[in-house]
Amino acid sequence: MNILVTGERGQLGSELKDLASKYSQHTFFFEGSKTLDITDAHLVESYISTNNINSVINCAAYTAVDMAETNGEKAESINVYGVENLITALSKNQGKLIHISTDYVFKGENFIPYTETQKVDPIGVYGKTKRDGEELVLNSNLESVIIRTSWLYSSYGANFVKTMLRLGRDKSELGVIFDQVGTPTFARDLAKVCLEILSVKNKRIDHSGKMYHFSNEGVASWYDFSKAIMEFAELDCYIKPIETKDYPTPAERPYYSILNKSKIKSDFNLVIPYWRDSLKECINDLKSK
Repeated sequence: MNILVTGERGQLGSELKDLASKYSQHTFFFEGSKTLDITDAHLVESYISTNNINSVINCAAYTAVDMAETNGEKAESINVYGVENLITALSKNQGKLIHISTDYVFKGENFIPYTETQKVDPIGVYGKTKRDGEELVLNSNLESVIIRTSWLYSSYGANFVKTMLRLGRDKSELGVIFDQVGTPTFARDLAKVCLEILSVKNKRIDHSGKMYHFSNEGVASWYDFSKAIMEFAELDCYIKPIETKDYPTPAERPYYSILNKSKIKSDFNLVIPYWRDSLKECINDLKSK
């Protein structure tokens, strides 16, 4: 199988590149925005046709949540039209798509974990464009899987873990929000799932566009997450709990981002790591770099 991974320099794309050698039965093509702009329909179609791409793992996305509020056109071009271009090109090649989405498609006012069938109500431009991308996949006739995830981090790219490590080394105290809860997700764990899905029987991917939720196990607030980061990195930085209202941002954040993972665990017989265990693995990777 010839697999194209978009967004190669991002967190998930980088983790997929590290794991690719373990899946020698496939040929991988890794491309970033500079080498394959998914907003260019002709370029996407030509690339997929020329390289006989059978499957795409779409990690490309505009994820700057706050900047999206004033840069909606750019967010839409990548999160919506880029997805549409991949669907169109793959349809001509009878290809498969794994599309990565987000917990931001929910408003975040639940009190029990969100299932795949619950009503979406995205807040902010980022969430809305990601939902529009989902709908394109769901309404296509492509063999496809959508995976919603939350609080993604990695030893690669820019993310909350690396930001907190940098600040923790420079400051003796940091205020971190305690009234937003979710589950941190190690991009490596998500990458393994994407590759597993493509490696099982084709019946797992159908023309109705299967929706799945994936994050690590457990629940945390951003405060809990930060405390664990400092603990595993052995940094002497005091984490002070603050409320969302004390840290205003251009884009509203969901207060509750916990995803129910029962469906993906059942369909693929997954044992998902606990978020603290995966965080420790990531920080150990960063220490060794």
